[in-house]
Amino acid sequence: GKEAIFSNAIIAMLTIGGQQLFSFFTFSCPCHTGQNLIYGLAFLGVPALILLIVGYALNNQTWRLVTGKSSPLQEAKPNKLLQCKLICFVLCSITGRALVAPVTWLAVTLINGSYYVCAMSEFVSVPYYGANVTVSELKTALAEFPCSQLVPPELTRARDEVILLLRYQSQVAGWFLIAVVVITVFLSYCLASCLSPLSFLHFRYWINYVHNEQELFDEAMDQHSRLYAMQHVKKFFGFVPGSTKVKAIRIPSLREWQAISGLAFLKRVDKEHYDYSLLHDWALRESATGKYLETDEDP
Repeated sequence: GKEAIFSNAIIAMLTIGGQQLFSFFTFSCPCHTGQNLIYGLAFLGVPALILLIVGYALNNQTWRLVTGKSSPLQEAKPNKLLQCKLICFVLCSITGRALVAPVTWLAVTLINGSYYVCAMSEFVSVPYYGANVTVSELKTALAEFPCSQLVPPELTRARDEVILLLRYQSQVAGWFLIAVVVITVFLSYCLASCLSPLSFLHFRYWINYVHNEQELFDEAMDQHSRLYAMQHVKKFFGFVPGSTKVKAIRIPSLREWQAISGLAFLKRVDKEHYDYSLLHDWALRESATGKYLETDEDP
């Protein structure tokens, strides 16, 4: 929907800005045989890989897909084919969103050309330059081409031609990548629309319903968890947080403080329920007896 397009555009713009800053402050080609390729490809590929992983990690659908799969309550679905189709659809959706930033990074860096020039300079075929030098010497000279200050004056013309050739190759590859992505996204949307069982307006209604349902569910979940936690906090301290008139407060014992302190995982109490925290576990196990201290009604 519109929100997905807007968020993807924001991610792309942030990636472009980050790439420009990253290049300006950190990129400096070593201009040395054997190191240029590793350095250039590292700057091309590693940030793209990191952005891809971050894209997966920041998508709630990723965690919805994997969380709780080892739970003993997870039952096998009766229609395995339908379940596999659903998983594939969700994975494609997650991957599509996760690819926005890394593809943008690759496209912008290729159009910029600096990384590609650094990585590929020593592999350019220039048989008509340096006819009286060995292959090793030629490679060394080519590796120094990205650093203009290292190139002797007699090779300035050769350097300029090599840099122009590599920038041409890099920018063509960048625009080709953009074209492939745009066509793939367009065809994917067309295919999804063709396979949709819903009409155009019905599909828009479904998108709005899912969005509103999630918003309302999040609001109810927040309120429900606050009310549920409030019961346990009230049992421990003897009053409801935020109350303006508190007649008495409960003084927890040392044993009770120790019982709710520390670290704990989910604790299963029966076939259908868990304790979410140590305070939750204490509230379900212990009675609210103990020492109380009266307070003024009007604090």
